[in-house]
Amino acid sequence: MRFALLCLSLALTASPSWCQEALGLTAPDKVARSGLLKHILPRFSLKTGVRIQLEETSGTLQITDSAPGDPVFQYDQVTYYLRAVDDPKPQRFRDWMLSDIGKRTIESFQIDDTNPFTASFEVVEVEEAPDFEGDAVLGADLALTHCGRCHVIGPRNRMSGLGSTPSFAVLRAFPDWSDRFQQFYVLKPHGAFTQVADVTEPFSPERPPPIVPVEITLDDLDAILAFVAAVPAADLGAPLQFQ
Repeated sequence: MRFALLCLSLALTASPSWCQEALGLTAPDKVARSGLLKHILPRFSLKTGVRIQLEETSGTLQITDSAPGDPVFQYDQVTYYLRAVDDPKPQRFRDWMLSDIGKRTIESFQIDDTNPFTASFEVVEVEEAPDFEGDAVLGADLALTHCGRCHVIGPRNRMSGLGSTPSFAVLRAFPDWSDRFQQFYVLKPHGAFTQVADVTEPFSPERPPPIVPVEITLDDLDAILAFVAAVPAADLGAPLQFQ
């Protein structure tokens, strides 16, 4: 009798998963039509008791074909990402999708006896090149005039420059090339002979520049940056490995 009363009490007070409010999930039509979500969502709910239903317009969970988000699977050579709000239930679905169980569930889905989805892959992050709005053609002339006396800036002065200074192609291969060029006037030795209008302090009469000064404006610098962004980076080979 006590056991029967206990079971009745639990039945009246429990909150079964099918009565809880479902989380909304949106996904591209191609993924939604594939049948993958009908395959994985019930399995996730059975495992966790958290219900998720597919919606057309909005949801606390989103599967998209572009970052940001966590890459969760690839389908037809497209990487799909999961965006989940920072709440326990959406984050639980995120963690499940990224877990070994979630990955196996995704990869077990079949269409015509094939497994078109993969959850085991590497995402290569491609750093976008900075977008400089200056006049690149003008920048080429300015670079030749002001920088070409020390640096090889390209074919126009490939036989000039100083052997101790890197070419623009070599500098362009450095990961921080944009920072180097944007701040070149404060980097040695440029600060000793470079004047940027309305930016740098005038030279002290007691310490004149050692060579004919480089005098440019911020617009000139924008043009040079636009030119450098289009310079092909030199192939510096693989990094040295020490044993």
